[in-house]
This record gives sequence, C-alpha cells and structure tokens, in this order.
Amino acid sequence: MGLFDIFRKKKKIENEQERSQTISTSSSESVAPTSASQSTSTTEPASQSKLQRPLSEKVELVTDSEAAIWQEALDNQTPASQPSSVTPIVTERPMANEESQSAQAQPFASEHSAVDRASQSESQSTQAYSQSESSSVLAHSQSELESKVAVEDGRQSESRLIAEQSQSESSSTEAMSQANSELVEEDADQVVYDRGLKKSRSGFADRFNRFLSNFRSVDENFFEDLEETLIGADVGFDLALRISDELREEVKLQNAKRKEDVQAVIIQKMVDLYEADGLNEDSQMHFAPAGEPTVILMVGVNGVGKTTTIGKMADRFRQEGRSVLLAAADTFRAGATKQLQEWGQRSQVPVIAGKEKADPASVVYEALQRAKNENYDILMVDTAGRLQNNVNLMQELAKMKRIIQRELPAAPQEVLLVLDATTGQNALQQAKLFKDSSDVTGIVLTKVDGTAKGGIVFAIRSQMHLPVKWIGFGEKASDLRVFNSEEFIYGLFKDLITE
Repeated sequence: MGLFDIFRKKKKIENEQERSQTISTSSSESVAPTSASQSTSTTEPASQSKLQRPLSEKVELVTDSEAAIWQEALDNQTPASQPSSVTPIVTERPMANEESQSAQAQPFASEHSAVDRASQSESQSTQAYSQSESSSVLAHSQSELESKVAVEDGRQSESRLIAEQSQSESSSTEAMSQANSELVEEDADQVVYDRGLKKSRSGFADRFNRFLSNFRSVDENFFEDLEETLIGADVGFDLALRISDELREEVKLQNAKRKEDVQAVIIQKMVDLYEADGLNEDSQMHFAPAGEPTVILMVGVNGVGKTTTIGKMADRFRQEGRSVLLAAADTFRAGATKQLQEWGQRSQVPVIAGKEKADPASVVYEALQRAKNENYDILMVDTAGRLQNNVNLMQELAKMKRIIQRELPAAPQEVLLVLDATTGQNALQQAKLFKDSSDVTGIVLTKVDGTAKGGIVFAIRSQMHLPVKWIGFGEKASDLRVFNSEEFIYGLFKDLITE
C-alpha cells in the first residue's frame, strides 16, 4: 500500500469519526430530556409511597379490641346517666320533724352514689382505652422504627453497590487510559501538525481550487497552469517540471473527466514522488556511545531561529533524562550569548560563554573539556550566522569542526542546518551553500506555522537530498517536534484528499 493510499484510508477514518460523533451528539441531545422525564416519573411514586406510608398507617380504622372497649364503656355509662339527666322536683314545704327530712334526703344520696359509680366506670374505661391506644401507638412506633431501619439498611446496601460500581468503573477507566497511553504522543503530533500546517494547507487548497476552476480538458494549457501553480506553492522549479512531465504520460489523467479526479491524480503523483525521493534518507538522530558526549553543531544564518531552536532542543533532551551542556560560540552577534544564557536558565542547562568578540573556537574547546570531564551526554554548539556567502564564516565553521574532531574523533555526530520556512526558495539556496562547506547531516525547519510555503519540504528532499529531522510550529519549547514526513504531507494535502 502506497503512502497516498494510506492517506485516503486515514481521511476516510477521520470522516467516519466526524459523522459518528455528530450522530451521537444529536441523539444524546434528543434522548436526554426523555430519560430525565422517565426517571422523574419512575422515582416520584416510590418516594411518595415512602413518605405517605406512615401517615396511612396512622389513620387506619379502629380495631375490634378498641371497639369492644368503647362499647363496654358506653354500656356502663348509659344506666347511670339517665337519673342524672332528670332534674328532681323539690317541693318546699315545712317538715314536721327530723324523720321527714331524713326520708327526703335518701333519694338524693342514692342519686349521688349512681353518679359516682358512673364516673368511676367512665374513668376505668378511659384508662383502659388510653392503655390500649398507648400500646397501639407503641407498636406502630416500633413498626415505623423497624421500617426506617430497613430503609437505612437498604440505603447502605445501595451505597455499597454504588461504591463497588464506582470502583469498577475507575479500574476500567484506568485500564483504558493505560491502554491508550501509547497513542497519546501520536495524537498530540497529529494535533500539532494539523494546527501548524493550517496556513500551508489553506494555501495549497486555494491554489489548486483556482487552478481547477479553469479546467476544461487535459491539454498543453492545462500543464502550463499546473507548473505555475506548483512553483507558486514553493515546491521548486525543477520538481514542478518533473511532476508535469510525468503527468503527461499518466493514463488516469488522460481519462479524467471530473475536477475531483484530476485533483486526485496530481496529489497522488506528488506524494509518490516525495516518497520515492526519501527511500534512502537517514532521518534519525545519531548519538555517541555511552560514556562519550554527543556533539551537535548548529549552523544557519542570523534570524532563522537558531539560538531559540538550541534552547528548545536542550529542554527536550533534559526532559528525556540526558545531561546537556551549551556552548555560546556565536561571539560576534550582539545579544547572542545573552539569549542563549536565558534559554539555559529557562531549561536549567549550563552555558559555556567567552568574552565578546572572542575566538569562537576557544569557546568550543573549553566546552569540550568540560563535557568530557563532567560526563555530559550532549554538547550543543551555537555558531555565528553572518551572510551565508561570507568566506570568513565558512572558514570559522571549518576551524571549529577541526577542533571538535581533534578532541573527539567521531564528533560531531550531527550538523543541523536551521532554515526559516517563511523564506521559501531562499532557504533552498542557504541549504546548498552550507551543505558544501559544513557537511550538513539534517535540516531543522522553523516557523512553519507562520507561512503558506510548506512546499519547500518537497524541494529540499528532491534537490538537496537532505532529511528534515526537526520542525518548529511555534514559540513554546513543546512546539519543536521530531519531523514526521507522513504527518507533514497528510497535513499539507488533507483538504485535497478524498475518500
């Protein structure tokens, strides 16, 4: 499977993920209110029954025993209450003697006795009912307490179940996180490349859309317009002609009728050529054996971000657990040493600096001695960057390299040329001059996020056969990434690739 086929498959997967995410979002929004209403209607009766059950028990009808007690009290009260309800008629007349008065008082005494007996009976009935009611209330209170205990036990059981479920979900989440940990860095790279190549991707898409808007048929005018479009995208004059010539013999293009088919054939040809040019490319970073410092010589003209790149790389190496030492060998540019020292403080990396206008080779020698004596893993050397065609600059770089090889014959392991992607074809000219004088082993492409000229990567690989090893998308240290050619090309052509 070719690289272009991989891109098409990747594009299809991304489109499917976007569609499924859109469907799941819309369905969750429609289901959420229904679920909430169903949950409310389901839980309300249960909670209502729990609250109303004690009240319903309190208002139940009188039991048979309680009715019997009340009936007995009423039976005892009825005979005694009849005399008390009739008011005796007393005729005032003089009594002849004490016997008549005593005889008259007897009916009243008997009446008072009946009332007392009725009151006593009523008191006994009331006391019996009170005892019965107290027993009933006590039994009800005990039953209600037992019900509350049962409810509390149920809640505790539910809490334990929820805790067990939460623990299970937490374990499952942790397992998923651990399983996906290997994909985090890759996903992060995809996000960074997608964001950093936004301008270049838009530039390519706009140019191709304008080119295809005038498409009528595959003729000579078509190929002339195609060459202009590719040159404008900074793929380089030589590569533009090469792509055009190979497309002239492309059968698929000759049979293409739709604009989408023409576009797919052109993009596929560009990807295939880029892949073919990089077959024997060595894009890996090389390090010295254990116990010997790795020397990385950084070269490039002023203003391309060379010193900033050194600081970012030093921070990355330190986070990987390597000990890093920096050498400020750019002694001619005002502020270069101070800038590198600031990056050293930020990254917690020591910096070897000489006096202003000092011989850069002397600074490199001092840094080499310290790196060997203190067993540093990596020594990064910042060099001067005056005009790339300055003979003195090239001689200066050659002198530093001789000193490095005298102290460490296998060094420098890397000579990285820093290029500003915003300069387009000027960066290609710089690469040619530095390669001839410094034995450049790789390219660091900076400021990619600020340009629409990402096509320079095609020209560098096609004409210089130099691997791009690092790429910078922003000002933060984390914006410097190891170059991933597949992510770069896919990010560049993403909007032009169809399923």
